[in-house]
Amino acid sequence: MTKSRILIVIGFIAHFGFGNTQVFNIAFIIASILGVAPIAIQAFGALKVKVISIDVLVTIAVIGAFLIQNYEESAIVTFLFLFGSWLEARTLNSTRSAIKELTEMAPEVAFKQMENGEFEEVDVWDVDEGDILQVRTGGKVPVDGTVVIGEGHINEASITGEADPVRKETDSEVFAGTILENGTLQIRADRVGEDTTFGKIIELVEEAQDSKSEAERFIDQFSQWYTPAVLVLAFIVWIFSQNVELAITILVLGCPGALVIGVPVSNVAGIGNGAKNGVLLKGSEVIQDFSKVDTILFDKTGTLTVGNPEVAEFKTYGDADQALSYLASVENESDHPLAKAVLSQLGDIEMYPVDETNVVKGGGIVAEVDGHRVAIGNVALMEKENIQLTKEAREDFEAYEKGGNSLVITVVDGELKALMGIRDQIRPGIKQDLQAMKALGVKNLIVLSGDNQGTVDLVAEELGLTEAHGNLLPEDKADYLKELQAQGQIVAFVGDGVNDSPSLALADIGIAMGSGTDVAIETSDVVLMNSNMSRLPHALGLTKATANNMKQNIVIAVGTVLVLLAAVFFSDWMNMSIGMLVHEGSILVVILNGMRLLRYRLKGTDVETANAKEVHA
Repeated sequence: MTKSRILIVIGFIAHFGFGNTQVFNIAFIIASILGVAPIAIQAFGALKVKVISIDVLVTIAVIGAFLIQNYEESAIVTFLFLFGSWLEARTLNSTRSAIKELTEMAPEVAFKQMENGEFEEVDVWDVDEGDILQVRTGGKVPVDGTVVIGEGHINEASITGEADPVRKETDSEVFAGTILENGTLQIRADRVGEDTTFGKIIELVEEAQDSKSEAERFIDQFSQWYTPAVLVLAFIVWIFSQNVELAITILVLGCPGALVIGVPVSNVAGIGNGAKNGVLLKGSEVIQDFSKVDTILFDKTGTLTVGNPEVAEFKTYGDADQALSYLASVENESDHPLAKAVLSQLGDIEMYPVDETNVVKGGGIVAEVDGHRVAIGNVALMEKENIQLTKEAREDFEAYEKGGNSLVITVVDGELKALMGIRDQIRPGIKQDLQAMKALGVKNLIVLSGDNQGTVDLVAEELGLTEAHGNLLPEDKADYLKELQAQGQIVAFVGDGVNDSPSLALADIGIAMGSGTDVAIETSDVVLMNSNMSRLPHALGLTKATANNMKQNIVIAVGTVLVLLAAVFFSDWMNMSIGMLVHEGSILVVILNGMRLLRYRLKGTDVETANAKEVHA
């Protein structure tokens, strides 16, 4: 392309500067030959597989212009066509910057503990599961693992899209590709190499950007008959007009270059934007489907709620100090989520040895502590223990349950001592996120949960959801989803990627929370890598913007071809060079239009706010 450009410049200088027609012709002849050679090779390769590509049109047009000794046209057309191809390749490479940036973040070395206890630098591929690794301040975490010694703050932006550092301590999970901003950690390697979350993210983004949407498949099929149609049109024009130059001009102007590049640029740019913001869109087909969603189903625990139960209400009866110590002693031996909530509420408190523990299924625990019989559980356990409850106590139980709490009742030697109401907390900011989804055109927001109906109703009322359904097993959720689909609704399901795998797989769009867990990545169509619901409105807005961007580029491309062909028949100024210049201009327009998606931000979300803060910082 560079040689052709130089020769074209030499030809024009010779012609207009010195009036040398011979040098002018020679320069343009050589430029035409150099320019058409790579195009002809591509055309021949396409014909070998029985495909009449755009390269075929351009090759025939250039050879025709060369034969009628219109060297200026043939040289300029080949140069512009090659320039357009270079521009397309460069643009796709730049829009794939998300992959490039992720790849550059991939760790290459690790400090591995050797047999003598010392840490030595090794290639990351020499690390095996179970190895103990050291990560120092400013270093990259080389594998997915668990902290065994040390504490510090890690920047997990490469995994979650969140810029704020996350505190890590013993037993904390860490991810490959993240950066330790302060402290020193020793971690146990749990997943290494391509099995790490970071490795899977790179693989997913690569696969997604290489996938084809319905629009792209349509364009592939369209070109199969469009290109031959242009050839036939040019031949018919030549037969009736006997004007070779007119027929060749039609071949050049009929090249739908912008149509070929427009949709892939939009697709790749949209997926790249998502990857930079902690949203994995697994393919351009996902973009099309997600942009049409009108109903979203939510699992409650870990999705609309934090997933970590906390004591919301607490009441004691009489002198309960000793009873609370008994309560803490019993719960300290349990790994139940409610037990953790109780211990967190009680804090540092005296403990006693626990004897003869008996777990009552669906009720709670009965144990001997310091010579006292301690029963801890729900109302059903109290009835089984024949505990005599006052009217006040029963009213308290009823009020706590109406508030959406799970009850933890403590009775010592048959006497009620304490009542705790424990419930999962609503995710901060989730109500605003749901309102943003409605503003984006989602008509139905429905919660499905295994919790009791009262608790689910309270969550739905607080968040302004359309419907709430409780007491559902995973298969019940899947059946309900199928019913909505049978009614013609386009349904997305948001879950944690573990218990809700059937629904994630059945939904038109499965959206997984869960900080990039293996099940979430494999089952869903969209992954919110930081489990932050604020990314969901951004993801929906991005897919809608991307789908619209694809349509805009198709209109621009097709409209350009129609205008040019009309100009050939109804004007005197149109020729091959002008037509090809307009074509390249349309390619540039669709490229710039597609690349706008790289800067897309949904107004009013924390994504936009965070980026604004970065700009002003």
